[in-house]
Amino acid sequence: MSLPSSFAIDVPEALLRRAQRGEASAFEQIYRRFERPVFTLALRLTGQREEAQDVLQDTMMRLFDRIGDFRGESPFWGWLRQIAVNESLMRLRRRARQGLAEEADDEALESQDLLLPPAAADAALLGQALQRLPDATRSVIWLYHAEGYTHDEIAGLMGKTASFSKSQLARGTRRLRELLRIETEVHPHA
Repeated sequence: MSLPSSFAIDVPEALLRRAQRGEASAFEQIYRRFERPVFTLALRLTGQREEAQDVLQDTMMRLFDRIGDFRGESPFWGWLRQIAVNESLMRLRRRARQGLAEEADDEALESQDLLLPPAAADAALLGQALQRLPDATRSVIWLYHAEGYTHDEIAGLMGKTASFSKSQLARGTRRLRELLRIETEVHPHA
């Protein structure tokens, strides 16, 4: 069972109505509530801070333009998360078309880990390992494990099949284990 999405933030109905009427202060409150989850999702999917920042801005602009379309049939956070996922995946598609798949700067990533507490160091190591995966693999892993999407949902988002999602998850998990040096065998204690 996966953890609840970081997007699972309740937004009062009155705040949504104010935003739909175009009140700037309501948009600002919504932006503040969702800035971190949108950025984190975008960073995990795109693997690049600058692109994640662009996705955050594009997502919030799309929200501003389309908030009138939100009908409340599902949670607001799920609707906004879908916009953020779509914006992130559009960036990845554009990057693939342009052939600009850049490698992460390992030295810059390593320098961020110096003297971190153990839990933060573990998170940083996982982040580094995720950075080393291909875009599609990293996206499938994040959408499946962190955001709770099903293989069918991921396939629909990426324009692929459910078996593509499953194979990317399996390959990515194996590669993460290698990168993190996690042994899959259980050794009995002597």
